[in-house]
Amino acid sequence: MSLADWLLAAMLLTSPNPVELQDPGALREHFPAIRFPLLSLALEYEIMDPREMRHLLVRPDDILSDIQELRRRYENMIDAPPLADSYRFPERTAVNEMLIFNRAFRKYLEERQPLEQVRSAELRVVQQETDQLYQVWDSVRDARCEYYYVQVRRQALKRLRELIGEDRYLRGQLPPHVPLWRFETIP
Repeated sequence: MSLADWLLAAMLLTSPNPVELQDPGALREHFPAIRFPLLSLALEYEIMDPREMRHLLVRPDDILSDIQELRRRYENMIDAPPLADSYRFPERTAVNEMLIFNRAFRKYLEERQPLEQVRSAELRVVQQETDQLYQVWDSVRDARCEYYYVQVRRQALKRLRELIGEDRYLRGQLPPHVPLWRFETIP
């Protein structure tokens, strides 16, 4: 495999409309030479999970559809954070516990609404805040879930960044898992 094979592989994965995709026969012919560069770059760009090597870029007859799939992922993931960012956040088991408490608190709010008609509007607002926090922590859980494919985890990081904002994301500053500002202090 030559430098030209690596350049062709990079172009096939990243160019908007590579001319080479118009000739599937030529791609099948170059398959043995560009397979390793395509796999290596797809892993490096974090658009393919290592576990997918069993079924992506395996057969010369599927090279066109496999490259198109990887190109689509590349375009979708171009602005997604790298997978390494996920390790700045709490582990999945701890997040699961937080989400269990979030759902229990939400259920408590639901049960209180019929009993406190006067405060039902306020309770609905707290319930919405609880649901928004659930979305944040659910994204953290998905990002830290080791058995999810890399593109799913990176999408979760992208969603997390959108939910909490760029600055807070870069600082690794997560909101609480429930709206603690709504909890009353008991003297």
